[in-house]
Amino acid sequence: MRIALAQINATVGDIGGNEEKIVARTAEARQAGAALVLFPELAVTGYPPEDLLLKEHFLADARAAVDRIAGHTRDIVAVVGFPERAEDAYNAAAVLADGKVQAIYRKVNLPNYGVFDEVRYFQRGPGGAMIEVDGVQVGLTICEDIWQPGPPLSDEALAGARLILNISASPYVAGKGQMRERMLAQRARDNLVAVAFCALVGGQDELIFDGHSFVVDHDGDVIARSPQFAEDLLVAEVDVQAAGSARLRDTRQRPAARDMRPVVAALGSLRTAAPGGEELVGRPGGPVAPLLDGDAEVYAALVLGTRDYTRKNGFEHVVLGLSGGIDSTLVALIAVDALGAECVTCVTMPSPYTSEGTLTDARTLAHNLGTELLELNIGEPMAAYEGLLADVFAGREPDLTEENLQARIRGNLLMALSNKFGWLVLTTGNKSEMSVGYSTLYGDSAGGFAVIKDCPKLLVYRLVAERARRDPQSPVPESIVTRPPSAELRPDQVDQDSLPPYEVLDAILEGYVEEDLGREQLIARGLPAADVDRVVRLVDLAEYKRRQQPPGIKVTSKAFGRDRRVPITNRYRG
Repeated sequence: MRIALAQINATVGDIGGNEEKIVARTAEARQAGAALVLFPELAVTGYPPEDLLLKEHFLADARAAVDRIAGHTRDIVAVVGFPERAEDAYNAAAVLADGKVQAIYRKVNLPNYGVFDEVRYFQRGPGGAMIEVDGVQVGLTICEDIWQPGPPLSDEALAGARLILNISASPYVAGKGQMRERMLAQRARDNLVAVAFCALVGGQDELIFDGHSFVVDHDGDVIARSPQFAEDLLVAEVDVQAAGSARLRDTRQRPAARDMRPVVAALGSLRTAAPGGEELVGRPGGPVAPLLDGDAEVYAALVLGTRDYTRKNGFEHVVLGLSGGIDSTLVALIAVDALGAECVTCVTMPSPYTSEGTLTDARTLAHNLGTELLELNIGEPMAAYEGLLADVFAGREPDLTEENLQARIRGNLLMALSNKFGWLVLTTGNKSEMSVGYSTLYGDSAGGFAVIKDCPKLLVYRLVAERARRDPQSPVPESIVTRPPSAELRPDQVDQDSLPPYEVLDAILEGYVEEDLGREQLIARGLPAADVDRVVRLVDLAEYKRRQQPPGIKVTSKAFGRDRRVPITNRYRG
């Protein structure tokens, strides 16, 4: 059977735009001779629609789009994700053929952990279901249905399915794509069935969908794969007879199979004009895109997330503060790669504490990247603030207050540029700093999108190095990488005056934030007790700051925002 996996970048709420993409890809799949074309989970509405799913008119508009799409399914079967409104709401897959909706499958396993809230919006489906396409038994699943071992996939395989379809919107985490591939390969081997996994691609607020659609045969071998972080139409030949032949040789599933046929719903038998069915029409498989390595994968995710957040929200231009430090350097690199240098403005805002080295590096970087550079000296605004507050602060020594005023002046200038020109402000804080509150509320945290808010400091350095590896003439001055990081808010300041070494800090944060380890567990890992106590306290105290940060891209297993939810008012320590 020749199948097509349409890896599309859907936009939440853009039902008309998503419909156009689905119709266009259906035509391309038909032209390629596919009998079956798959689209991602909730492709009609985009994923996740969140509380849009509580609006009756939104659900009605989605169903109307499905009916219109069905009119374009002559000589091909399309499986399209959408939210179904029946006696309740369901996360569903519409089976479209011969110009109409032939059947609807309802997702069985609803995730309600991490970034998922599907139990809030949907009723679970009754169980597995199959369709027959050109004489081939095909099982239907949606995303989480296949993440859990067992039903509905196992029921469908036992009932005779030789090919399992899985339409998905699986949010990206570093390394998740390869883990997902290994998991579905094991499902295929366990159930002696081929699996076609069709994934969403694109950015949606804090979430990235990495694409990486693929097909595995009944032996668990990847026979076709789409690229990561890009739209694609993957066309592949699946040897559906091979799975059946394997079951003749391996009879372990026969006792269970006797009981499954009444349990799995048969949703209909469909015919297409495509060649094949039981007859193999070409060599099994299709294109197999190479996979990115770890840091290249994360960098690509950040580029896609920045591009989609900017464009999908109607911005044409971004602005960021360029300090000459490693964090703003990475954000500038990502912004230019995502949008083009002509759409990026960098602003350097030197103070009396800014070194000549960082200022020179900022100028050099902006020149090498080809971005516009504005230079706004904040010496006079600092003096004005100090004069205004002199009487109120009389008798008190300068402290963090004066340091934070500098950051807030810079934040005000960036927001003024945003207001005047309609630019999106990109903030430049990393996860390590955000974790412990090493930032200024309404200062360096002010902006519209926090590109690297889920990137620990050591990862920031690796990502800058990754970007340099692909460019023989790296735009990044070496001194940006080798200079000790500093906020430059007071004379001779470096980050390590206020924080443990980043090798220690990031290890503590990984354990405490991402793995929810306690004090004793962290110390048992060899981390210094004094540093553990200090960092845990800072993380807990900074929750109120993090709640007021702009959204940013999730790349780790647990990101601040919708992923990690702890109370602000909280006396538990440990």
